[in-house]
Amino acid sequence: MPKKPQGKLVPEMFHIDRRDPRSLQMQLTSSIISVLLDTRAEPCTKMPSTRKMAETLDISRLTVTIVYNELVSQGYLDPLPRSGFVVSEKIPHRRIDTIKIDRDVHPVDWAEALPNDLTKRRQIEKPRNWRHMKYPFIYGQIDPKLFDHNAWRDCARRALGARDFAELAGDQFGQDDPVLIDYIRKNTLPRRGIRAAEDEVLITLGGQNAIWLCIALLSQRPIKAATEDPGFPDFSAALRQFNIPTSFTSGDEHGLLPESVPSDTDIIFTTPSHSIPSGITMSRDRREALLRKADKDNFLILEDDHEYEMSFLEKPSPSLKSMDASGRVIYVGSFSKSLFPGLRIGYMVAHRDFIRQARALRAMILRHPPVHMQRVTGYFLALGHYEAHIVRVRSALKERREILVDALKNTDFTIKGAARHGGSSLWVQNEFGIDSKELLDRLVERSVYAEPGHWFFEKPTSPCSFMRLGYSSIRPELIREGVQILQEELVALNKTHGNRKAMNIGAWRRQLS
Repeated sequence: MPKKPQGKLVPEMFHIDRRDPRSLQMQLTSSIISVLLDTRAEPCTKMPSTRKMAETLDISRLTVTIVYNELVSQGYLDPLPRSGFVVSEKIPHRRIDTIKIDRDVHPVDWAEALPNDLTKRRQIEKPRNWRHMKYPFIYGQIDPKLFDHNAWRDCARRALGARDFAELAGDQFGQDDPVLIDYIRKNTLPRRGIRAAEDEVLITLGGQNAIWLCIALLSQRPIKAATEDPGFPDFSAALRQFNIPTSFTSGDEHGLLPESVPSDTDIIFTTPSHSIPSGITMSRDRREALLRKADKDNFLILEDDHEYEMSFLEKPSPSLKSMDASGRVIYVGSFSKSLFPGLRIGYMVAHRDFIRQARALRAMILRHPPVHMQRVTGYFLALGHYEAHIVRVRSALKERREILVDALKNTDFTIKGAARHGGSSLWVQNEFGIDSKELLDRLVERSVYAEPGHWFFEKPTSPCSFMRLGYSSIRPELIREGVQILQEELVALNKTHGNRKAMNIGAWRRQLS
């Protein structure tokens, strides 16, 4: 039985933010706990009444009552018969005071300690508020309305059940969830023509984690690398971090040119099914030629197969890994594009000797990816929800691509690259030679966003008139409006530059070629 109340807290000490995406109930719970711990509220301190709290914060009295009762069950509050709630005598430990330093302090010069500023690397960026934009032509993001939340919640419930929890709560000693591995081996990989044993597959924190592990392992000896230009900026950024000399290869409408890969290359990083950023699919002849060159010049290939599931126009081309007879291809896949990017579940497939080393390195860095999330994903795949989801997404992307292609026909934008099998983006160039970043800076004010092309080139031209238009997260009924705004701002910007199409037609034609 709590003692007689000692003092009281006032409702003005607690806060609710209507812009916060969390529920009001969660916000109030968090605010109360924070106040109790920060203020070191003494046991038996009285809480504001549910009525006063509700009136002050402009929320439902029922919400306050639910939160108070939940905090009682957690040991933060105690109920008083017909007298409200007080701070519990069993409240968890309070936060300690900040220790005051009474000596000469010499702050660390972090610019000197970290001379390689990673924040300045070439990288794909997105504004934090992109979800609030009306016309988000952003690649790699999802339309939440296409996702079956109830199915995912059911899989999470199964994974958090008593039987699974006991199994997954312990240290897995670097091993991966067998449910997820089993599905990848028996369903995902065979669709790419790949057969792999259990010890040839490793779960990673998305595709980028797999790429990093690969580079870290191979950099134990001096090596030379190659990657595509334009291409995925994180390839070159990661290689640069390990001080690996890197060559940049060229390509055309059939994909990477194998003859552009230097003969002294030790590994090439490529995205053959859906080139980043153009979306161009490497032809089968090119794939075979690349594998022959790899055998001849003795180099490895990292194949990032990041979007093959988005095949709604034709079947995807065979993966390089499926055509590899020498064990030279390190295959990287991910569920970030097919499910949602925040999942961060990817996988690497390679020779068992390489995977054994990669598993050991991964264990040194993060032990293993969270096994509960692996199990939830495994259930979502194994119970058939994934296949149904892919069918919905493919249908939606097909519709959106058709609308986008049609909307671009009467504009001053030319499609310069698109995945033959489908995909979720188009690589376009404006015919005025206007810098895409300059154009997109204007478009933000009209709630339009896309990705400027300069991110994808090691040495972009100036101006760089390319941009990538994603259509996975924009609503189909808004695509034409968004394209119209793109065209209006392009024409307006061209006028400020002195009508480049009339004055500089030769220059932009040369750039197009």
